[in-house]
Order: sequence, then C-alpha cells, then structure tokens
Amino acid sequence: MSESHSPQLIDLLIVRGTVITVDPERRVIEDGAIAVDGDRILAVGLTADLQKRYLGRKIIDAHRKAVLPGLIDSHAHAGHGLLKSLGGGNPGAWMDACRVVYTTGSDEEFWYAEAKLAALERLKFGTTTGVCLFGGGDSIMRVDDPKYAARHTAAISETGTRSFLAVGPSRPPGPRLYADWMGSDRIDKMVSFEQMYETCEDIARQQHGLAQGRVNICITLPVFQPEHDPDQVQYTQLFKDQATQYSELARRHNLAFTQDGHRSGTLKLAHEQLGLLSDKAFMSHSIDLTDQDIAACVETGTKIIHNPSAIMSIRGRCPVPELIDAGVTVALGSDGTAPDRSYDMFRHMFQCMHYHRRHFRDAAVLPHGKVLEMVTIDAARAIGLSHEIGSLEAGKKADIILVDLFKPHLMPLNMPVYRITSFASGADVCTTIVDGKVLMEDGKVTTVDETEVMELAQAATDRMLDRAGLHHLLASPPKLWRSSHY
Repeated sequence: MSESHSPQLIDLLIVRGTVITVDPERRVIEDGAIAVDGDRILAVGLTADLQKRYLGRKIIDAHRKAVLPGLIDSHAHAGHGLLKSLGGGNPGAWMDACRVVYTTGSDEEFWYAEAKLAALERLKFGTTTGVCLFGGGDSIMRVDDPKYAARHTAAISETGTRSFLAVGPSRPPGPRLYADWMGSDRIDKMVSFEQMYETCEDIARQQHGLAQGRVNICITLPVFQPEHDPDQVQYTQLFKDQATQYSELARRHNLAFTQDGHRSGTLKLAHEQLGLLSDKAFMSHSIDLTDQDIAACVETGTKIIHNPSAIMSIRGRCPVPELIDAGVTVALGSDGTAPDRSYDMFRHMFQCMHYHRRHFRDAAVLPHGKVLEMVTIDAARAIGLSHEIGSLEAGKKADIILVDLFKPHLMPLNMPVYRITSFASGADVCTTIVDGKVLMEDGKVTTVDETEVMELAQAATDRMLDRAGLHHLLASPPKLWRSSHY
C-alpha cells in the first residue's frame, strides 16, 4: 500500500485563477493556483494539484480573476504627486514650479505625504515595485539633507510596497539654494556639490535595504548633453569628476545606476567619455537614439526605460522595437504622476503599443505579451531584481496581483493576456500582495488608512503652495475651451 501524505500547512493558497506566470515558458494556467509561505512562492500549478499538496491558513479564491506578477514602474519622480496639473498645461510653468518646490518650498512632511500618496496609488493599481528619482530628476534633487529621503522611505516602509529611490547631485551651476522650514520660518542655505555627495552617501549607507529589503537606493546623475545645450560645455570636467565619484559610490554600496533624459548621442557620450554604462545601469527616456547609442547599450548590457506617456516621448521617439531587436532589455516607466499622468501601468502598456504602431503604421508592432513583459520580467531585469520578482515562479518573492476579469469591459472570458493589456486598467486590480503580505484584498487596503493618506497629501499641498507662492498656477488657462492650441 502506498503511504499517504497530509497536505503541507502554508500561509497562503490562491486558487481557481487564470495565472499569467511570465515564467520562462510563459505559461498561462487556467484554473491555476499559487502556494505561498512566508515571503516566497512555493509552487505554481493547477488548483487540483496544489490543493492536494498544500493547506492554506488563508485561501484566496481567484475565480474569474487574472493572477499576475506585481507590476513594476521603472522610472518616476518623487514629489510629482502633489504637483499634478500645476500650470494648466504649460510644461514650462510646471517645470519652473518643480524647481521652486523641490528646493525651497518643501518640508519633510511634504516628502512623507507625497511618498505615501504615491505608494497608495501604486498599491491600488497593482504596481508593487517603483523607481523614484528624488525630485525633478534631470535638474533638481532634494539631496541637501538626508532627512528628506528618510521621510520618503519611511512612508514606503509603512505602506508595504517595494521601492528604489534614486539620489544624486542637482544640475550645475552650484552651489544651489535650498531652504528648510521650521513652522512658518524659512531658513535658506547654499549647498555645494560636495555636500550633496555626502548626503547621497549618507542615504545609501543608512537607507539601502530597509524594510526587509523592500526599500533600496540607487545612484543617478544629470545627463550631460553639450551638443543640445552649449552652456553645459563649461561643466564637462565637473561631469567627468561626478561620473567617477558617483560610479565609485554605486560600486562601493553595490547600487544600481540610472539617469533621466537621455537622447540622441548622449548614451554614446556617457559610455565613451564618462564610463557610466554597465549591466547595472538603466537609462530613461532615450529618445531619437543613434546607432552608436544602441550599440553602446548592447556592448555594456545597459537597460533602457521607455516612458510612452511622458512629455519627452512627444519631443522624440524611444526606438523600442529597434532596441529589443538588437537584444537590449527595455522596460516601461510612468515618468511619475505629473503634470498629467498616473501610476496606472495598464494605461502605459496601452499607450506604448499604440505609440509605436502609429510610428511604423503597423498594428502588429510590440505584441501584447511583449508589453506585459516590459512591466514584469523585463522591468525586473532592468532594476537588477529578476532573480527575485517579475514572474510567478517557485522560489521567487510573493509579489502577486489579482485583476477582476468579470466586468463588462473585460468580457468575454477568453484571451486573458489581450484583455489585460488592451482593456484592463489599474482600477480592475482587486488584490495586491507584496512579500507574501496581503496589502489590499477585494479593493480594501489593509496597511494604511486611505482617507488619512489623502487628507495628509492635501494638507501638505496647501502648505507647499503657500510657501512657494504658486496658487496662481491653479488658474485655468485662457484658452482651455473653444481652441485647439493653448
């Protein structure tokens, strides 16, 4: 007689779902199940098979739901969440507002409230991992004092999502004016590049790996593009010195490296003159790339982050199909939630497909599965975590989302990958799990009080507008109606 075995008791068993694994075989398992114990996936397979092997302390019935890896947003900006729509569609006014707010108009609670709002939005949209540049990215970084980053990462830790915070110096010239706030008192200070470097090292040393490894730090630098901005030629030596310093900082702390705003010729320059490209680098936007730019990525293993909904993608095109065909890993980013976007990665998948279809006049460019890879396994490769997240496989972290497919706009119940990429939105995510912890179930967030987070964000925004003197940017532009141009 054969010996019978009792099922293994585990923390979580998800059953009866349409499991879109994005594993090496790209399996889509109908009536599928996932076994989770602690923060890891134990097994992925058919419901009948896993129910024989495992008994869950908690069971989630995923009938008529898609079960996917948590989505990954590979490029965004901290702070943007409280600056949505400022300037009424005028990108120049909005960028000017960012520069003021991030240097002299923000306090610690601004960065805490914004990070908590961003993490909540991502959580509800099924984005379990996000990259945030700490400020305006290519022009401004809030790296005058490590206390601001500490409040940002505290908010992420409390919410339960996974995050990379990118820190680096602001763009020259320097020193740069920043301000601290003590109540209503503003305390101005001039911050040198040497002080910014010390702050970045403090942040890397103190905050990388917090929250059981969910909070990570990476290094960034402004993009050097002298052919587009002659005024930057005088900063060539400074950029070379910073490239050496910050590359060494990244190596010393084993950190990834990223940059915001690459365009024609700048990747080649960053590789040949600054030595910034490597298999631990992921570079954002990357519009109108030359053949030499693409070759530099192939040679070094550098990854590219495409932001199809961003202003940069209006000014030029990231050659995504060409990069993929050349063997370069390409992931998607939201570019943050301002001035006119969101953390809904379903929205950016859809935008990505249509953006490149229009360019090539070819509806078959960028298949649906490829675009889903760009927010899951390819994105995990880009940020250096493909061994941990990005697919549903035994041994990986249990970052899992459920999407409710039983809705009018997602019917009929067939071809699930196509329904996810073409018809679903972040609002269809009903359950979000990170590190095996259920952060949202049936649309109810369990880690934070949503109303409290939104009230906190509104209060921080009101204080910021008062301090920065930016209330006038809330007015509607004169050509909002009855005109084709602003």
